[in-house]
Amino acid sequence: MKQLRSDARNRAHQIWMPSKEKKPQSRGTYGISAQDSTWPRMELRGPTSKGKLPRMSATWLSRPRTLRTPWNGLHFQPVCRFSTETTLLAASLKVPLLAEVYGIEGNIFRLKINEETPLKPRYEVPDVLTSKPSTVRLLSCSGDTGSLVLADGKGNLKCHITANPFKVDLVSEEEVVMNINLLGQLYFEHLQVPLKQRTTKENEEDASVDTSQQKQEDLGLWEEKFRNFVDVKVNGPTSIGLDFSLHGFEYLYGIPQHAESHQLKNTSDGDAYRLYNLDVYGYKIYDKKGIYGSVPYLLAHKQGRTLGIFWLNSSETLVEINTEPQVKMGPVAAKQEVRPRTDVHWMSESGIIDVFLLIGPTPCDVFKQYSSLTGTQAMPPLFSLGYHQCRWNYEDEQDVKAVDAGFDKHDIPYDVIWLDIEHTEGKRYFTWDKKRFPNPERMQELLQNKKRKLVVISDPHIKIDPDYSVYAKAKEQGFFVRNHEGGDFEGVCWPGLSCYLDFTNPKVREWYSRLFAFSAYQGSTDILYIWNDMNEPSVFRGPEQTMQKNAIHHGNWEHRELHNIYGFYQQMATAEGLIQRSKGKERPFVLTRSFFAGSQKYGAVWTGDNRAKWSYLKISIPMLLTLNVTGISFCGADVGGFIGNPEAELLVRWYQAGAYQPFFRGHATIKTKRREPWLFGEEHTRLIREAIRERYALLPYWYSLFYRAHVASEPIMRPLWVEFPDELETFGVEDEYMLGCALLVHPVTEPKATVIDVFLPGRNEVWYDSKTFAHWEGACTVKIPVALDSIPVFQRGGSIVPIKTRIGKSTGWMTDFPYGLRVALSTKGSAVGELYLDDGHSFRYLHQKQFLHRKFSFSSGVLTNSYADKSGHYPSKCVVEQISVLGLKEQPSSVTTHSSDGNNQSVAFTYCAKTSSLSLEKLSLNIGADWEVHFK
Repeated sequence: MKQLRSDARNRAHQIWMPSKEKKPQSRGTYGISAQDSTWPRMELRGPTSKGKLPRMSATWLSRPRTLRTPWNGLHFQPVCRFSTETTLLAASLKVPLLAEVYGIEGNIFRLKINEETPLKPRYEVPDVLTSKPSTVRLLSCSGDTGSLVLADGKGNLKCHITANPFKVDLVSEEEVVMNINLLGQLYFEHLQVPLKQRTTKENEEDASVDTSQQKQEDLGLWEEKFRNFVDVKVNGPTSIGLDFSLHGFEYLYGIPQHAESHQLKNTSDGDAYRLYNLDVYGYKIYDKKGIYGSVPYLLAHKQGRTLGIFWLNSSETLVEINTEPQVKMGPVAAKQEVRPRTDVHWMSESGIIDVFLLIGPTPCDVFKQYSSLTGTQAMPPLFSLGYHQCRWNYEDEQDVKAVDAGFDKHDIPYDVIWLDIEHTEGKRYFTWDKKRFPNPERMQELLQNKKRKLVVISDPHIKIDPDYSVYAKAKEQGFFVRNHEGGDFEGVCWPGLSCYLDFTNPKVREWYSRLFAFSAYQGSTDILYIWNDMNEPSVFRGPEQTMQKNAIHHGNWEHRELHNIYGFYQQMATAEGLIQRSKGKERPFVLTRSFFAGSQKYGAVWTGDNRAKWSYLKISIPMLLTLNVTGISFCGADVGGFIGNPEAELLVRWYQAGAYQPFFRGHATIKTKRREPWLFGEEHTRLIREAIRERYALLPYWYSLFYRAHVASEPIMRPLWVEFPDELETFGVEDEYMLGCALLVHPVTEPKATVIDVFLPGRNEVWYDSKTFAHWEGACTVKIPVALDSIPVFQRGGSIVPIKTRIGKSTGWMTDFPYGLRVALSTKGSAVGELYLDDGHSFRYLHQKQFLHRKFSFSSGVLTNSYADKSGHYPSKCVVEQISVLGLKEQPSSVTTHSSDGNNQSVAFTYCAKTSSLSLEKLSLNIGADWEVHFK
């Protein structure tokens, strides 16, 4: 993001602008500036001796500082209404708050705090939860005076609510795992009568108040300025906050999106993590500032327990984290135990407190609990798991044709070519530049004949042009976001002066979805899919290059309430539009830059405008791991870096890394040199080809992983701690990861690397090099030699990975190509794996159960193919023609296949004693039939 500051103090350069000129938006939130800019600090003043309302002010400092002063001193008086509702009354405020505690099926507690009788409704985030959570009855247990104990039906989980001071303890099996408001940082700024309606008489009712000072402070909070932007808060500041203390936990993960480490850092000496969706060109790495998306959900992990906190709020949010050792007294001094306690302080600009506490206890339990609330990863069409070729911009139809032909000429598979904003007529979405793309149907027919697809861009800003039908119809129906004065909000983006569709309005989403119909979107065909960009929303020249917070949306909600969910709604509408155009038959593919909790239901995301630098390749791994553990598995980073010109070595290493990441797309900005895979010399072309072909060979495994993510909430790219939750050594690892449960990948992220230190986890585990078949025991670090033609990839002992033995021009060519099985035996001589298969594009797997789900197992010298799910049926001509077995310590005397029809055949094999591996070739075992292979 580039903005120019004219004042002498802040030189013209790329910066992060503070959200306000003088003060942050609300208690606990603040803007972000360049290092040489001034920085706002929050100061909270506690109740005066006369018990008046604590006030908030901001002062300017010469260097960055973070809010450290919590709102202490206010103790809330709870009054039990019934077993799950408590009224909190702030005596000094005389504003009652209603606290509600719910038990949710699956070891989840929900806490909601709202004003009991607000002046008007406060914003509660809609549409993110897939349905109304199923509650369980909480039983009231014995409690002391001024306290309440609620337990689930099993009695394993208890919720202790204390009256004064207000505190909630979550107890699991008699151990306190979490405290709420232990630090007394609960605050809730109530809606107030507009200042202009206040009378002098009201201020005179209490002679002890310095009304002139109060007015000055009120005005500073109700009206805030940034340059020529004025943010008027009609009902005053409405910030909320609450603290959570996690006992025994020092490893926290989540709250994307930040270009930061996977493990969340202590913020006590620095900045808080900010969740605020922004268009940030070439974002700074190892930074806690918010970028394109926000998922207000974090996980805490320790040996034996994983927890999750889902803070359902779509306004600007800060998260502070502080970990400190706590001494737990033992019977004697020598047995004192030092356990960490991590305090997490959530602060949001507006809305209500609505938080889900996911009690685990395992990582997989937490993943399922979160997906039960927000949904699982959408099952993608198979083509979208192939390689995508993108650039801002491919110039015209001839350019597209030439690039497509280049992949065939150099024998490099790919599935999708992308068109950026220049393909349109003057940045008018749903149109084509008539000179550059005079016959888009013919261009798509060319791609379709090669079983390839096209993706085009569709952003949320609509060019102000009465002759542009999309603008004219939206204008006529009042479908744009409004400014605070009631007119259409206007901002500058790629087309120039634009209006922004109000996707929070269901009628707008319904109308927008219909724009993708073939009759409406002239020149589109059924191989065209969509890319939603700039949907933070990006507003050039706006505060922080986004929409003003007092813009008005459907229902008269201000933009401040729902900023982080705006892009979520566009992707929702786009996905629905692609489904509607196929009359509900075909799965959509939609890539979005802006996202929120639940975006996984609608498609894929990527990490935005990265740079062609080694450090950005390196940071992409923890960024993608964080997205995966917070529910968004279909994610990737622009291969090669969007900004700048990568050297050949970096480009090769990025292709090798991207081939083992869920979304695999090469992309570059308009000012970069062309970088199609064949433009860096014959040797580098070969290396890129090999990386992409390895991706296509693993497509059966990829597709099966996406099915598991879709039905069982299992992340695809997994940090080691997910697979090895009790091994402390894995908790901080972020330069390698598990792809599913079978493959460990360690991308090379340093130039001129010749040796890589790879940590192989798992006591009593064995790991096999996927190329050489060499094996190592787990729970150790090994030095792996690397050349430019390889990256360390290991198969875990005890796993079976399905592959394709031949590679086609795209996924569509490979439908009937044969399979191979890579069987890696555990230390006990066994292995398991699975394969999921359907038509790759429709919803028939869901509605007509047209799928195959097969289970492979190796035990006692027998490899078996059987049903994993008998409810599914799908005709497949495919056969398993190749089987490799790693870790077979002795050469068998014979190998025979046994089919379900009683046909038994002896099979020739090759055994290598040096690598303890056996290979079977030229088999013809139907993938959908039951059979066995016996090794004697």
